[in-house]
Amino acid sequence: MKRQSILLALFAFSVLACAACNGSPGRPAPGSVVIPPDQIVEFNILFGQNCAGCHGASGNGGPTIALRDPVFLAIADDAAIRRAAANGVRGTAMPAFAQSAGGMLTDKQIDALVRGIRSWAQSGDLPGANPPPYAAKSLGDPQRGADVYQTFCSSCHGSNGTGSKKASSIVDGSYLALVSDQYLRATVIAGRPELGAPDWREDVPGRPMSDQEITDVVAWLASRRVPNPGQPYPRSKNVQLQEHHDVD
Repeated sequence: MKRQSILLALFAFSVLACAACNGSPGRPAPGSVVIPPDQIVEFNILFGQNCAGCHGASGNGGPTIALRDPVFLAIADDAAIRRAAANGVRGTAMPAFAQSAGGMLTDKQIDALVRGIRSWAQSGDLPGANPPPYAAKSLGDPQRGADVYQTFCSSCHGSNGTGSKKASSIVDGSYLALVSDQYLRATVIAGRPELGAPDWREDVPGRPMSDQEITDVVAWLASRRVPNPGQPYPRSKNVQLQEHHDVD
């Protein structure tokens, strides 16, 4: 009897000791294990951390082209989306996310992003539509593009592209320095519906833009880029005085 009492006391003590260990300071709570960043493959997490800042929390409504737009998803295949996500776009604000290109994401994470973005595409989104190809098939002609601009774009962006009450400038040097020719093409095709900008079918009612017209107007826009975009710093009085002395 005495032995059983001792054993019961020891058992109770061990239970209490284990309970104390489980509640000891610094011990991880159940479900609190942190997943290493390179093992996260949940699309919503990856998109929210890496893409939502520019493309919007749900793939639209951000400062740049909506990845959830049905026209964009109709023209941009998996390879195009993966290439942009992995390698970025040189000379623009689009960074490279793949580790192989200096970013933070693994190939599996890039694949998860591509699959998630592609999952937004819905069959029947563009009934009867035949959008132009994502990439240009030929070189554009800026002179022809100037005429295309007047036909399809000037009613909103002004006769010379510097903007109007309906839409902003699309020839601003800083803007053109931040976007690629491919971005301009995708925007002309898909539009910016969240900003009221029409797609390639809606600029002129009943007169969709052809592939060559899109290529030419992009060439015209590209021709408006300047070597040193942005507002120059004002010259200080000291610089002006020095220039005056140099002339003397």
